Amino acid sequence: MLEIRKSQDRGHARHGWLDSHHSFSFAGYYDPQFMGLGPLRVINEDRVQPGRGFDPHSHRDMEILSYVIEGELAHEDDMGNGSVIRPGEVQLMRAGKGVTHSEYNASKSELVHFLQIWIIPDEEGLEPGYDQRAFPADERRGRLRLVASRDGAEGSVRVHQDVSLFATLLDAGQSLRHALPPKAQAWVQVVRGELDVNGVALSAGDGLAIREESALELVATADCEALLFELR
Repeated sequence: MLEIRKSQDRGHARHGWLDSHHSFSFAGYYDPQFMGLGPLRVINEDRVQPGRGFDPHSHRDMEILSYVIEGELAHEDDMGNGSVIRPGEVQLMRAGKGVTHSEYNASKSELVHFLQIWIIPDEEGLEPGYDQRAFPADERRGRLRLVASRDGAEGSVRVHQDVSLFATLLDAGQSLRHALPPKAQAWVQVVRGELDVNGVALSAGDGLAIREESALELVATADCEALLFELR
């Protein structure tokens, strides 16, 4: 079963310095039909104005991933981490029993555009943690590159949940086939471009919930960038 989540149907919040689209219910946006998929709870597509950002705030019991599309995102937290996340890099912050952090556009002149992803861990009260890894374009081009997983396979960041997150860059006309584990659900998020998944046409910002499918056929109908969440 395939259920499309069109870009224009997502929740939308505009705060002057922040333009945010919510694939699932988040903050002041609530839609009981879109509360997440399995342990995948949040996909927010955020655009932050130069020099602006999220002041220090706290989280707990959530695996939070940041995937930068354009620009640079500066991060600081009370674990002592300070970093800048750039395109091709994935940041994991394990909120666990509690962490406070801030996120800012590192540039004074350019927009930062990124995805904020929340995954519910399979255990509460974990020790907070941080990881950040680079996945160059040539590792993602024409293939599904594992960037987050339970066991940290292939150099991916480690999440406390049965989730595998893949990133891909496909040129127009390229195709991929991906077998899904038995009883797995999946979500495809198109970051840029156009992608056909099992006959469903998707554009930038669109998502696709996948249930009771044994395999995925991904065909780029234009140059595209996409994420695939495999949820067991």
